[in-house]
Amino acid sequence: MAWDQNLLQKLADDVLGMLRREHAEDARSAGHLSMENWEWPTGVALYGIWKTYEHTRKPETLAYLADWYGRWLSKPAPHRNVNTVAPMLALTCMYAHADPRPDYLPHIQRWADWVAQEMPRTEFGGLQHITVWNKHYQQLWADTLFMTVLFLAKAGLTLGQRAWVEEAKYQFLLHAKYLQDRVSGLWNHGWTFDCRHGFAGAHWARGNGWFTAAAVELLSLLENADDAAARMIRAALEDQVSALWKLQRESGLFTTLIDVEETYEETSASAAIAFGVLKGVRIGVLGEGYRSMGEQAARAVLARIAPDGTVTGVSGGTGMGHDLDHYKRIPQCPTAYGQGLTFLMLTELMAAGDKGAGSALG
Repeated sequence: MAWDQNLLQKLADDVLGMLRREHAEDARSAGHLSMENWEWPTGVALYGIWKTYEHTRKPETLAYLADWYGRWLSKPAPHRNVNTVAPMLALTCMYAHADPRPDYLPHIQRWADWVAQEMPRTEFGGLQHITVWNKHYQQLWADTLFMTVLFLAKAGLTLGQRAWVEEAKYQFLLHAKYLQDRVSGLWNHGWTFDCRHGFAGAHWARGNGWFTAAAVELLSLLENADDAAARMIRAALEDQVSALWKLQRESGLFTTLIDVEETYEETSASAAIAFGVLKGVRIGVLGEGYRSMGEQAARAVLARIAPDGTVTGVSGGTGMGHDLDHYKRIPQCPTAYGQGLTFLMLTELMAAGDKGAGSALG
């Protein structure tokens, strides 16, 4: 498929413009839509913005990021947990590839040291999904891979800390061992070593999207794509994507519980999956046969971008559910992470698409 690059760029500008308006209005009351906090929705959005800059090299995009980090790094450090690690990923990418300010380095070092040495662990050394409100004792969540583990890998490569990279690979393998359903290939939202169960056994769409996107990003970073860990991560990814392909809805989207057809179709998960699948095909970790699956999801997500740049149909923040009704009841609302995951998808379409003619809405 040929993707209209001009249209993709306009959509990316619209999505970023929407976040800038929220920033300008200091939308603290907007919850997961606000950029005025140091938390995971903001971290996902910042990484999406970084990826946009990486593709377009627009100075104003880098300036936005530099301004945001300049303001927030001057404040007292926030509570350290899985979710507050998330903004460090884009900062590390900036330092490594675009803006190597010396004052960024100690922040990267301190956060990565904390993850590697002090962050609470589950049995077998898993990163416990600690948040500001709850230590989630002995719990593994799929979210942790995107929020924390990608940063640890990028920081390790940037600062020459091989042990951090190896730890990141181990975390992917351990999470796959306990979260990936051996029958379906889909990912459960979480696992507790304390009670040794998978909570509701929910195949939550965004949780699956966190793995799809994070696995492809990690594999694109690793210097040795053929070592045992990378091969196992690729196998887990293909097992999951094969299952997702069978459950993709006619619209191209995925329902918020992937294998529960009556649940609503959800945009952020579909964007994350589209990104992961299309990039996976492009870099050769997924077979060419999955391209149409990613393109179908991408077209459906693009159709959900409102004229003002708001990504619609996004489920709100979702804690661990003990029954499937928990996931069915999550309301839909605009969020910074919905914008951010759509950024990732858009920049992958830009990277993979042909220059010139064609319609992104196909």
